[in-house]
Amino acid sequence: MKSDSFLIRTMQADELPIAVGWASNEGWNPGWHDAECYFKADPNGFFIGYLNDQPIATLSAVRYNDTFGFIGYYIVHPDYRGKGYGLQIWKAGMQYLKGCTIGLDGVVEQQDNYRSFGFQLAYRNHRFEGSSQDTKKLSVEHESSILPLSQINQQAVEEYAARFFPAQRLAFDQAWLTQADALSLGIVEQECVQGVGVIRKVQQGFKIGPLWAETPEYAESLMRALMKWAGSHQLIYLDVAEKSTNGLALAKEHNMRSVFETARMYTAPVESLPFEQLYGVTSFEIG
Repeated sequence: MKSDSFLIRTMQADELPIAVGWASNEGWNPGWHDAECYFKADPNGFFIGYLNDQPIATLSAVRYNDTFGFIGYYIVHPDYRGKGYGLQIWKAGMQYLKGCTIGLDGVVEQQDNYRSFGFQLAYRNHRFEGSSQDTKKLSVEHESSILPLSQINQQAVEEYAARFFPAQRLAFDQAWLTQADALSLGIVEQECVQGVGVIRKVQQGFKIGPLWAETPEYAESLMRALMKWAGSHQLIYLDVAEKSTNGLALAKEHNMRSVFETARMYTAPVESLPFEQLYGVTSFEIG
């Protein structure tokens, strides 16, 4: 795909840090190992635009299966915005996802543009920022039921995770739940998974996501266990869907404040997720 000296091609694994670095510059606060996990979702779904051998635009268009895809990392270098390069790489990604229902998390200033391409608002997400408590004094209920995910039946974990996303994504989930510089925990009672939570190091502080739990009590226990791993008085982030009243209540309980907002948008309706058990969104970049 070429226009004048602007070349769009599939991104290589060693180019993914370009997109992650630009995302960091935009204030998205990505994790240390996000790039390698995202690439596992669809190695063919990441695009980069070069102008005279200089990277100036990125886009991810992850195709999870024949019917569902997700767009993210839609970034044009600030020096080249308003010149049509973004539209070209956008169209390349949309062509790659042709035939799919497509989702994205749109920042406020871009939502009207997405509507012009057929995306409709499903719900809003809020990024909450807070601080871990004095973890030496932080008690954790259900502590005997909380285990590292590596010690839990993996098929049970996969089946539990499948409830919280519109498409199966085993390769990504496996990478995400086992990434370095992170802690992945589950709650198991009566041989059933009752919750899953992941905390990872990000550019500033720590981010919890996903956080799924069958009850508010389980969610609170996982939240506390994850914060204990981060340590006392660390910046903690939690992305919560506005439809999750339990997730919003959890953020409020921990005195977290909303610092960023996106709109989850789709090109066609998707099956509703179990929002009251979905306390923390996995990722704004690939869903």
